[in-house]
Amino acid sequence: MFQRAALQRLATGRWRQRLAFAAALSLPATGPVHAREDNYPDQPIRVVVPFGVGGLADISLRLVTQRLSERLGQQVIVENKPGAGGVVAANAVLAAPRDGYTLAVFANGTAISKTLFKLPYDPVADFEPISTVAYFDLVLLANAKGKLRSLPDLLAEGKKRQLVLGTINPGSTQNLSAELFKSMAGINAMVVPFKSTPEVLTALLRGDIDVMFESYAALKGAISSGQARVIAATGKSRSSWLPDAPTVAESGVPRYEVTGWNAVFAPAGTPPRRLARLNAALNDVLREPAIQQRLEELGTQAKGSSREELAAVFKRDIAKWADVIRKAGLPTQQN
Repeated sequence: MFQRAALQRLATGRWRQRLAFAAALSLPATGPVHAREDNYPDQPIRVVVPFGVGGLADISLRLVTQRLSERLGQQVIVENKPGAGGVVAANAVLAAPRDGYTLAVFANGTAISKTLFKLPYDPVADFEPISTVAYFDLVLLANAKGKLRSLPDLLAEGKKRQLVLGTINPGSTQNLSAELFKSMAGINAMVVPFKSTPEVLTALLRGDIDVMFESYAALKGAISSGQARVIAATGKSRSSWLPDAPTVAESGVPRYEVTGWNAVFAPAGTPPRRLARLNAALNDVLREPAIQQRLEELGTQAKGSSREELAAVFKRDIAKWADVIRKAGLPTQQN
């Protein structure tokens, strides 16, 4: 009797253990999941840039990600995948696991691509904003040896004859900025696109075009050497790196404003806690005086944002450039 009772108690105890174990398995694994989230990142992070090595976005992102690596305790690697309106880079990010370890760099050019190209993804619905990184103006440049010394000079000349405005390839921010200027200034002008910035500069110095639209960083050498003269900047207010350059708006074309930007996005489906971690770390880095100074030397303003602010900037620019493209009559793949 004693042995039988003991065996029954033992069997009952084992059965209860099994029930408890099964019940534990059926509960949400909140503890382990939170632990994994708290350990993020525990491996290197890849940031895919849709531009070539050495460009403004590439250089600025490498400066920022170096400090970001130190803050996160994991290496943040910049990977360049230029071409096809940013499609190559975006597809590479969307093909990776959506775990916060593969991120995308978007720019105002991405907002333009939304209208110009028939993209295999929706940059708004398929990506989550994290934070802006930097803002920059474009500049209007004239030949330093020419007679155009200011924007009023250019506008006055535009009343006498057709002006020629030079930019890089059709659909670029530079190209559409010139189209927007032509429209808002109400002048007789022709926008001529070239394949590269050096080609536009050569045309300017040769006298083939009157003015070129480009970033300060791309032509810092030509400006410093006295080849090209900045007659206006496209931002809302004067920049700290070109304080003597008046804005287009204050020089005779009210409400004209073009501000370029680059920002970090993640594929949709990335855990929100990880997006918040990245946003906080990026904003901390972008508030560092050393980073702000280095980016200012490149002709950009280091500026982070909330995720909501970046989403609003992106949607605003999509609408803005769609209107410019429509008014300029530029062909798109949507047609």
